[in-house]
Amino acid sequence: MYRSAVAARLLRDTAAAQKGSGWLSRRFAHSLPFATVDAEELSGARPAEVQNLVQGKWGGSSRWNTIVDPLNGEPFIRVAEVDEKGIKPFVESLSNCPKHGLHNPFKLPERYLLYGNISSKAGHMLSLPKVSDFFARLIQRVSPKSYQQALGEVQVTQKFLENFSGDQVRFLARSFGVPGNHLGQLSTGFRWPYGPVAIITPFNFPLEIPVLQLMGALYMGNKPLLKVDSKVSIVMEQMMRLLHYCGLPEEDVDFVNSDGKTMNKILMEANPRMTLFTGSSRIAEKLAVDLNGRVKLEDAGFDWKILGPDVGEADYVAWVCDQDAYACSGQKCSAQSILFMHENWAATPLLSKLKELAERRKLEDLTVGPVLTVTTEAMLDHVNKLLKIPGAKLLFGGKPLENHSIPSIYGAVKPTAVYVPLDEILKHGNYELVTKEIFGPFQVVTEYKKSQLSMVLEALERMHAHLTAAEVIGQSVNGTTYAGLRARTTGAPQNHWFGPAGDPRGAGIGTPEAIKLVWSCHREIIYDIGPVPQQWEIPPST
Repeated sequence: MYRSAVAARLLRDTAAAQKGSGWLSRRFAHSLPFATVDAEELSGARPAEVQNLVQGKWGGSSRWNTIVDPLNGEPFIRVAEVDEKGIKPFVESLSNCPKHGLHNPFKLPERYLLYGNISSKAGHMLSLPKVSDFFARLIQRVSPKSYQQALGEVQVTQKFLENFSGDQVRFLARSFGVPGNHLGQLSTGFRWPYGPVAIITPFNFPLEIPVLQLMGALYMGNKPLLKVDSKVSIVMEQMMRLLHYCGLPEEDVDFVNSDGKTMNKILMEANPRMTLFTGSSRIAEKLAVDLNGRVKLEDAGFDWKILGPDVGEADYVAWVCDQDAYACSGQKCSAQSILFMHENWAATPLLSKLKELAERRKLEDLTVGPVLTVTTEAMLDHVNKLLKIPGAKLLFGGKPLENHSIPSIYGAVKPTAVYVPLDEILKHGNYELVTKEIFGPFQVVTEYKKSQLSMVLEALERMHAHLTAAEVIGQSVNGTTYAGLRARTTGAPQNHWFGPAGDPRGAGIGTPEAIKLVWSCHREIIYDIGPVPQQWEIPPST
């Protein structure tokens, strides 16, 4: 049976490690050839360290940030965080990249082929069960979610890399020509890199989001500085080592761990030509001002689903609603935040089915788990404020998780739903409260009649975040919208665009269109080679 060179190398190096021979086995027993940690053994007794990468070299820092295990509070990762005194190498590295990038259609075009080859090898690596399991387990350790959810993140990343294997990177830079006004003139449009760029990604998808955006930036010829939330940056640090193993030039990407203030200072001093930010709307708006608009944003989403008057497949619809609202403990920017339910659905067992599905989630298999950005007290306080609205009621949940050792800095609540009457939602003061995004296992449910459809549309129009939605197309602008019986808000695969709409700063992810929009700009080159018309004379001044 045929095996690629990278697979053979993986098997050879792994076997050497298991036999206890070679430099790798001495340093990292039982690990994969690229890995410096063991996801299964990661603990307070055997803590891991996360390093920075700058100008092609891995290194530590004078300042170390200790990350606690989100399941038991045990210190289990030390992250070398750069402070403001240590930013010079990162600023210099980014500043040294020219505006025309590391490659473009006229400069080192062979690098398009290089990245097609890197993607092919990395995609194959992630397809190997031992490698995919390693990353799924590592994701679970720092951003607890069910194994299926964690593995799904790895599989989406693997398929993305497969999609941009071979010539597909080259095709991203496809140009076009338009006939000119006269013989010898041709207008040609090219996709051009920005050169020095920055990528800032959140905790909830520690592999998928940074890999897809990082590779998109590299494909188009940019030099990226990547910052991932320190709570989960160990996942991307290990992925960077895998990419190096697959041929990524070590000088092509810088990887930094820091707090937000330090990263902001790096951006202000290095002045990247474009910054991709995925995260909260508040920070997104600050960056847009600080960087004079040179940003692409995939910020927070208060996402909605509308169940129309046609009732059917109640079990399936309930399951999708449960997955959208509570998978990954609701910590998806695409998570279902509010459910608009036609009165016909109220006459079905939909809500009771949804309650049953929510209540079968448990900490033991991480189908519900720690909430890393909202405390238990904050979530329950929000529930109590909603319950003060006239007609509001608790459908299920609304209580802390029991019998756990999740540290108090994180949240731990049962999957929760609160019903709020539609007419109350639209009232001044209530609307802002109801549409506040709670990045945890929480949703609002409301009911509408046929005569109230205009009120539903008004509620949608007043929302400021337009990321994902299910149903209603003509009178909404959400960037990723599903329509039909199987419509959902979460679980975006690698084969379609994911990102907001209605904002010129909106970023996409996953598809060729997203990569070209975010990581390249249009450059027009007009060839005008003549000939000059015979017997041409200098005309009068104009």
